[in-house]
Amino acid sequence: MVVAGDIAVYASGNARCTGGAGAVAMLLGSNAPLILDRGVRSSHMQHVYDFYKPDMSSEYPVVDGKLSIQCYLGALDKCYNRYKAKMKKVLNREGKSQSFTLETADAFVFHSPYCKLVQKSLARLLLNDFICDPHPELSSKYLGLDAYRDVKIEETFFDKEVEKAFINASQPVFNAKTKPSLLLANQVGNMYTPSVYGGLASYIASKPSKDLAGTRVVLFSYGSGLASSMYSINITEDHSPESPLDRLCKSLTDLNERLESRQKVAPSVFDKAMKLREETHHLAPYSPVGSVDCLFPGTWYVTSIDDKHRRKYERNSCDREDESDTGISEHRKSTNVDIPEGQATRVTAS
Repeated sequence: MVVAGDIAVYASGNARCTGGAGAVAMLLGSNAPLILDRGVRSSHMQHVYDFYKPDMSSEYPVVDGKLSIQCYLGALDKCYNRYKAKMKKVLNREGKSQSFTLETADAFVFHSPYCKLVQKSLARLLLNDFICDPHPELSSKYLGLDAYRDVKIEETFFDKEVEKAFINASQPVFNAKTKPSLLLANQVGNMYTPSVYGGLASYIASKPSKDLAGTRVVLFSYGSGLASSMYSINITEDHSPESPLDRLCKSLTDLNERLESRQKVAPSVFDKAMKLREETHHLAPYSPVGSVDCLFPGTWYVTSIDDKHRRKYERNSCDREDESDTGISEHRKSTNVDIPEGQATRVTAS
């Protein structure tokens, strides 16, 4: 089992509303509905100060916003072109002579700092396809893009004219192959480590198993600093009742219900909670304050921290009734299914 969990929090300001939190658990094993394409994963790593945490007294990052976007898009370019080269060999072995393009895969899922960047990223893949195509004038998918034939990819990160043209040109592909993956990103915000797998869960939840069977999903994972990878997953052909794919899809049918079960509070209440986190970060001795009534059944929580930073924990009840006095549904429980190599099996509200 692999578990990815993270908390994305920011200092007061424009970025705070993009933050979120989440956890994803993945089971690796045989007879699974999701199978990694072998030999095609393509990675790019680079030492860069785009987003980092130099101050250990604070959990907030230092962010160079413009550089961070450039790093993300630059890493995407490099990973995609390496992935395309590897996938061409795979397709050739399968008896297919074409190069890999946006048309080849059935879905594209991205690490999602915010949803608009995901749409720009899908458009950027089309830009890469366009530049690499020796005869773009022969394809209707590039209609109206002739003026950008000679652009240099490394000079287009902040070119609004190029960005707009390729967003418009890729809109149908985005709507069909990427937008369904943005449910959790839109409703939860950036989850950092599990972000791309939350996207995969959202995409799977958006379709019946028969429509997913036999399809290929390309994923782009990214972490500032930076490390990035692009890889792909094949979904098994078997969507018969109670097949691994059928059970996976059933386990995700209640995503919206889980999201709706979250506790809604005013922004001022959230700001107050964040202020308390700031004031108590690394504080010892310390006894946490606040109600534990809204925690999930079976949650472990800190009750005290002594002057040597040693923590004590307690666990709340595992068998609460359907509704607590906070109005949060007991239904917000984990769902574990047999999924190898990249799928969110636990999506819970926080």
